Amino acid sequence: MLTGISYWSMPDGLAGTCDIATALQLAKQHQFDALELAISPGGTLHVDLSQAECEQIRREIEDSGVIVETIASGMSWGCNPASHDEGIRRLAIELHEKALQRAAWLGCQAMLFVPAIVTSPISPGERVRYDHAYQRAEVAVRRLLETAEKVGVDLCVENVWNGFLYSPLELRDFVDSFASDRLGVYFDAGNLLGYQQYPPDWIHLLGSRIKRVHVKGYRDQFDFCGSYEFCELDEGDVPLVETIAALCDIGYDSTIVAEMLPFKEDRLRRTAAALNGLVRQVAA
Repeated sequence: MLTGISYWSMPDGLAGTCDIATALQLAKQHQFDALELAISPGGTLHVDLSQAECEQIRREIEDSGVIVETIASGMSWGCNPASHDEGIRRLAIELHEKALQRAAWLGCQAMLFVPAIVTSPISPGERVRYDHAYQRAEVAVRRLLETAEKVGVDLCVENVWNGFLYSPLELRDFVDSFASDRLGVYFDAGNLLGYQQYPPDWIHLLGSRIKRVHVKGYRDQFDFCGSYEFCELDEGDVPLVETIAALCDIGYDSTIVAEMLPFKEDRLRRTAAALNGLVRQVAA
C-alpha cells in the first residue's frame, strides 16, 4: 500500500490556490508516497486547462518523485448531478467530463465522483427526492463512463454525507448495475462513522469494487445532542488498524490517502507519522 495526502490538506488547498509544486514538495518533505490532486471550475487545477498545461504539470510530478494516481472533485457540492434543474445537471456532467480528460492528461488513474446530493450538512440547498436522485445519478454515471472508458481513468463513487447510497449493499448493487470495469468505489473510512457504520464490514462487502481509499480522523461524542467532529488521524473513533487489515484481506494494494481538512500547522507531519505507522503495523 502507498500512503498519500490530499491536495485539500495543503495550505490554501481547499481554496484551490495552492501551487502544485508546493503541494508536491510538502508531500515529499513529509514522506508521503503520493499526493492526491483536486480539480475545480477555477483555481490552480481547473477544468479548462489545456493539454499542454496538464503535460507541463505532469512533468513536474514526474520530476518530484511523488506518485500522483488520483484526483478528487468536489464540484458536485456546488453543481448537483441530481438537481431538479436540468441545466445544472447538464453542467455537472460537462464539468466532470472535462475533469476526466484533464485527469488523463495529468497521468491520473482514478477520479473521485459524488453522483448525487439528496440532502447534506456539507452543502445545504435543494432537497431531492431519493428515487429522483437515483435515476439522475444513473444518467450521470452512464454519461461519464463513456468518457472514463475513452480516456482510461477509473470513475470512483465516494461514500460521503450526501444522503445517498448509505448502505454497502445498495452501493455494491449500484456499481454492479453498470457492468463497467471503469466504475468503482472511492471508499472513505472516516465518513462512515457519521452514519453509524463499521468500515471493515463495508470493505468485506464491497471487495474488489473498492478502487481507492480515503482515511481521516473522526470523533463521535454522543450526548443526546449528536455532537461529532473530525480530528487528527491518531485520535478519534475510526478503527484504522482493523480497516487497513480488512483492505489487506481483499487484496487492496493501492493508495491510502489521508484527507485531513483544513490545513493546520504540524498536521502534515502528524498525519504522515500516524499513517505510515499504521501501514507498517498492519504489514508486520
